[in-house]
Amino acid sequence: MGKQNNNYLLNSSSFEKYAEEYDEWYDENKEIYKLEVKAIKKYIPKSEKEIGLEIGVGTGRFAGVLGIKYGLEPSKSMADIAEHRGIKVYVGVAEELPFDSNFFDYILMTTTICFLNNPIKALGEIKRVLKPNGRLIIGFIDKDSLFGRFYESKKDNSKFYKNAKFYSLNDVLNMLNKLNYKNIIYEKVKLKNNDDGSFVVVCAEI
Repeated sequence: MGKQNNNYLLNSSSFEKYAEEYDEWYDENKEIYKLEVKAIKKYIPKSEKEIGLEIGVGTGRFAGVLGIKYGLEPSKSMADIAEHRGIKVYVGVAEELPFDSNFFDYILMTTTICFLNNPIKALGEIKRVLKPNGRLIIGFIDKDSLFGRFYESKKDNSKFYKNAKFYSLNDVLNMLNKLNYKNIIYEKVKLKNNDDGSFVVVCAEI
């Protein structure tokens, strides 16, 4: 399938150092986590024969419950936790995917796009490793939403989001259109009663 890539994202050091603290967030915010998983699950192919990859798999919280067998993660500490959840994790970055072309049936990125150094290059690499008519699922916090504005206002003091670049739904759609992704659909998910749909799931095909 390819060799492991040991290049690291420039902003992955906090995830390397605080992997366990990051993982605990999901236990402390179970309702939000469940809503995000439920929204993403709709777009994950149901056939176990289809091979999936999560880019930015982190500690495996999403891949583990969604039945995704492969992950890519720049933080070795995070990857180790994901491995314990039964995921085969390759240490590498989205901009230089260590996989053969036309290999995966679908790829998931959850709250990953805001940490990429070059999202356009990463989306191009994803097209390379997806099979014809393969599917990309992106879950992210919309920059223009309630939670997006909150995270943006607090990111200078956040060990995890300090170097993040948040994107709006239109930003993500424009990137996908630029690279000629097709059959693009999206769904906004309310994470709180007063939310305006902060978590967005975008699904596209190549």
